[in-house]
Amino acid sequence: IRLYKHFLISNTAFFILPVIAKSKRPKEPGENKIKPVNKKVKPKIPKMKERESVDSSLKSQSILTQVMDKGHFQKLAATLSLAAGQSIELRCKGSNVTWNYPSYLDTFKDSRLSIKQLDRYSQLILANSTAADTGEYSCWLQLCNGNKCRKDETKTGSTYIFFTDKEELFVPTPSYFEIVYLNPDKPAVIPCRVTTPSAKVTLHREFPAEEIETDGTGIIYDAKKGFVFQNPTSDHKGIVYCKAESQGAPQISIKYHLLYVEVPKGPPSATIAVSSSRAGLSDRVQVVCTVLGEPDVDVNFRWQYPGQESGRPVITQNFWRLINRGIGHTTRISKSVLLVEGFEDIDVGNYVCITQNLQGETTVATKVELK
Repeated sequence: IRLYKHFLISNTAFFILPVIAKSKRPKEPGENKIKPVNKKVKPKIPKMKERESVDSSLKSQSILTQVMDKGHFQKLAATLSLAAGQSIELRCKGSNVTWNYPSYLDTFKDSRLSIKQLDRYSQLILANSTAADTGEYSCWLQLCNGNKCRKDETKTGSTYIFFTDKEELFVPTPSYFEIVYLNPDKPAVIPCRVTTPSAKVTLHREFPAEEIETDGTGIIYDAKKGFVFQNPTSDHKGIVYCKAESQGAPQISIKYHLLYVEVPKGPPSATIAVSSSRAGLSDRVQVVCTVLGEPDVDVNFRWQYPGQESGRPVITQNFWRLINRGIGHTTRISKSVLLVEGFEDIDVGNYVCITQNLQGETTVATKVELK
């Protein structure tokens, strides 16, 4: 069938070349309407879904990436395994970034670690990695208003990096012996972490010599933490160690001394004592503030004394030690000593010791008079 059409514009006729009809059958009613309807509706549905999925992924997208060879970037998973000896570069998007990494790198001011804040991102480079560098590396943006800053919870990134070393299956520690406190109110962790996540790790008691069963509920093993006692009891006290195996001879961790703690939680239990409640001129007066508490809980001391506002010079010294209260039961004794040399009239009055821990504050006082 040959069809001819023409158009007349400004008295000029334009002719279309003959068109050969492709269909030799009669069209069904409404057949021509199907194609244009599909063309308009079909693209709209996936576009909306795609946009929604992109928006939702941006909300949970990590701002932390690893710089690969030739300038490529890789998003980091929850864990990453690298061979010890490699260098790594991490980048965190943002103009005001804070980093967290294994604390010993700060303790020893390790020159292998370099952090630089640039215009659009912060860069962390760790050169010549070792098994001891195994741990969590994270970053987040800071939202600041004047001098006050807070963490932006929506823009963070974190990964745990295993720097594997077949000669060092356990993450090295600066000591050969550690104390772990067993508190009945919270889980206790024996921190024998490994550098190879696939290593088989078991827990052993030194005396009597036996393997401690890990049932996955009361005692569990986490390659990022170590063995976790969910509900510590006095039966768990003693000396233990960990054993790891991974394609070779087993390796032994350092030893851990598990001490059971029975000191109740709460504000500091403080007492105060003075060398003499009545002092003569030029005497030496010593006031001691003492706190008994949990072995792993720090105590802060503050003093108020009669000559403080006048700038009276005094000497203060703080220290603490562990004391044994029976088999496996340990308490921390913390003390602050205030010393007045050459007692004067200005030193007469009340001496107040203010003690503080994470649970609260306790104040105790004593009075010194002139003879």
